[in-house]
Formats: sequence, structure tokens, C-alpha cells
Amino acid sequence: MTDAAPVLTIDGPSGAGKGTVSRLVAARLGWHYLDSGALYRAVGVAASWADIDVSDPAALVRCTFDAHVEFVDRGEGGLRVILNGVDATDELRLETAGALASAIAAIPEVRGALKERQRAFRRPPGLVADGRDMGTVIFPDAAYKVFLTASAEERASRRHKQLMEKGVSVIFDDLLREIMARDARDAQRSVAPLRPAEDAVLIDTTGIGIEEVVERVASLVSTTG
Repeated sequence: MTDAAPVLTIDGPSGAGKGTVSRLVAARLGWHYLDSGALYRAVGVAASWADIDVSDPAALVRCTFDAHVEFVDRGEGGLRVILNGVDATDELRLETAGALASAIAAIPEVRGALKERQRAFRRPPGLVADGRDMGTVIFPDAAYKVFLTASAEERASRRHKQLMEKGVSVIFDDLLREIMARDARDAQRSVAPLRPAEDAVLIDTTGIGIEEVVERVASLVSTTG
């Protein structure tokens, strides 16, 4: 795919900062942005809206193809996810949506249906793809690959702060257990387990500010592109 638009993949576990970093790097480079996790969450939410049983692969595949998902950058309002014409951003951020996404992500038929939809985001001048298997499965030929990580405690602390700022009362130890359980589930699944691509640059974001991480990631493109 030598004539294809360049791709920067940013993979990593939940809470490593890949979403924020990916959006900021995409804005700095002037590239398109793909939030693959939002696609999975959107399918999960669309399935819940349609009362589809998440244990029914065939129904989920149909839902995957029927769901119309758009990413709309509202500037100061942030990135909004439009699902079937409805702004579903806030619902997609709920823990229930995350649990749905994690469950359907383990279904091979759903992953297959979403694969080409994700690859369609690749267009000039370039794409920053954020997820868990962007560099290993979706864009294995990407010229730039990053794997962001952070300690489970750091990631739980970040999530706890985010929720508290939103007025949501949560227990830190419960969040830590949920994150560790999801890490294990994502790493052990038989289809596209969470792991760094062999040629990915590993960056541990524990104790590092977002701007420094963005600088490190963006420099990979500017110095090697």
C-alpha cells in the first residue's frame, strides 16, 4: 500500500491517555482522526437502543453495518460522536457503554465487520488511529506506531479524578479492580489481544504530562516522515 495515506497508530490500555494524545497529535499534524473504541461503543449503544442481545453475533453484525457513525469536531466543545443522527457522545462515555464495547470486541464476527469500516478512515493527508489493535490488526503496514501505557494505579487515579470532576462518586479501589480485570480480559482474548506491535515505540505515560507525550509522539512523524 505504498500509495496509501500515512497512518500513525496509537494503541494502549484504557486510561493510558491515548484518546487525548491522539486527538491533539491529529490536530497538530492536520490529519484525520479515528477513535476505534468509540466505534465499538457506538455499536454497543446502537444494539442496546434496538434491544439486541449482545450474545447474538448475527444480529450484532447487522447492527454494525446499519449503524451510521460520524466524528464531528466542535472545537472547544470537543469531539462529538453522532450515532444514527443522534449526538450519543455522553452515552458513549458511560461505564455501561464501555462494558458493552469490551464484550462485543471479543466477538470475531463483529471485529471482522468493523475492520473495513475502520480502514475506510485512511485518507489524505493522513490518519491518527487510536485503539487497541490499530498497529497489529487494522493498520499493520502503518509507518508510525506507538503503544502508550501507564501503571494500573495511575490509570485508575486519572479515571477517578475525571469522574469526581463530573460529580460522580466512585470508589478508587473499585475502579482499580475494574481496570485490572479489563486489562486481563483484553490481553487474554483469542482475537486481537491487546499487545504492542513488534515495531511500535513504547511510551510509559506514568507521571508524564500530556503535552510532553504529545511532543514525543508528534516528533516521530516529523523526524521520520
